[in-house]
Amino acid sequence: MLQDVVGAVVALVCVGLVYLAMAARVVKQYEQGVLFRLGRVAGEVRQPGLTLVIPFVDRLHKINMQIVTMPIPAQEGITRDNVTVRVDAVVYFRVVDAASALVKVEDYKFAVSQMAQTSLRSIIGKSDLDDLLSNREKLNQGLELMIDSPAVGWGVQVDRVEIKDVSLPDAMKRSMARQAEADRERRARIINADAELQASRKLAEAAQQMSGTPAALQLRLLQTVMAVSAEKNSTLVLPIPVELLHFLERGAQQPAPLTEKETPPG
Repeated sequence: MLQDVVGAVVALVCVGLVYLAMAARVVKQYEQGVLFRLGRVAGEVRQPGLTLVIPFVDRLHKINMQIVTMPIPAQEGITRDNVTVRVDAVVYFRVVDAASALVKVEDYKFAVSQMAQTSLRSIIGKSDLDDLLSNREKLNQGLELMIDSPAVGWGVQVDRVEIKDVSLPDAMKRSMARQAEADRERRARIINADAELQASRKLAEAAQQMSGTPAALQLRLLQTVMAVSAEKNSTLVLPIPVELLHFLERGAQQPAPLTEKETPPG
């Protein structure tokens, strides 16, 4: 009799251990468990740790709550100013409601991916090329809002969206390079013209200052001669004052005095 009781107790213990092994589930720290009982969601979402289910009746689905980094395949489109571009991006999202992510959408990752691709093509069509190249922060915010609006009903929250690269046709790259080169040349000419204007003003002030003091012009001439001779040149060019040329010109225009042989008859 005692042996039968011991055998029954051992059998019950074994059955209990088997039942416990079949009923025990472990939910990891970064997961949450959604329990389905006979096909319907039962109870609250199971938090991380050890949880028990009814074997053959309950089914526990674990949902990863970590941030998911999903690259958006490159999308080709035409911008608002009729330029063909190819843009790729990356979206960061996470599940905030495990039950909604499992029940309301078949595959939330695939749904977010398709929504991101559609939104990216829409952003390309609504934007100019300059915005895609220089105003990405605003486009990232608009793209995040377009993806996050429908994803809220799926229990998914979009944390951030970033446009990674904008590919342009080779012809457009060459055209932009020529435009940038022309713009740099224009700025260089403006700078040179401004320098010439400032130099001419300074020269005009210097000429006005020297005109009142003729000796200053002679001193400046001597300084120029010293600066040229300091270079150890074999040829030295001396500037001739304009006043000297005027003096020589007046001397050449005066008639020479008549000699006795050339005296006209009286």
